[in-house]
Amino acid sequence: MTRIKRGYIARRRRTKIRLFASSFRGAHSRLTRTITQQKIRALVSAHRDRDKQKRNFRRLWITRINAVIRERGVSYSYSKLIHDLYKRQLLLNRKILAQIAISNRNCLYMISNDIIKEVDWKESTGII
Repeated sequence: MTRIKRGYIARRRRTKIRLFASSFRGAHSRLTRTITQQKIRALVSAHRDRDKQKRNFRRLWITRINAVIRERGVSYSYSKLIHDLYKRQLLLNRKILAQIAISNRNCLYMISNDIIKEVDWKESTGII
């Protein structure tokens, strides 16, 4: 029986793995077994941190909106603003509100003042 040389296939597989780990340091970019372990670990971390990034951005937007709202009046807060937005059925998400808060504070003040006036008017007349 003749000898089958299969080194090319194995080498191609290893070089493909090494391309992924080319930016790693030390043995993590040179040794095949270590590269595969680090690749698994890197992909797990990337998957986990994509969800964490969404959480962190939402927290940042909420903080920005709350800071701008509390500048104008101490009694009015983020939670009341969001509650009044839902009461009025305005579909402005937190990302857009945070961009408005940073770029044009007066616009956010106008939105919150209009919401307060309409909600107070509805509560006083009993329309709700």
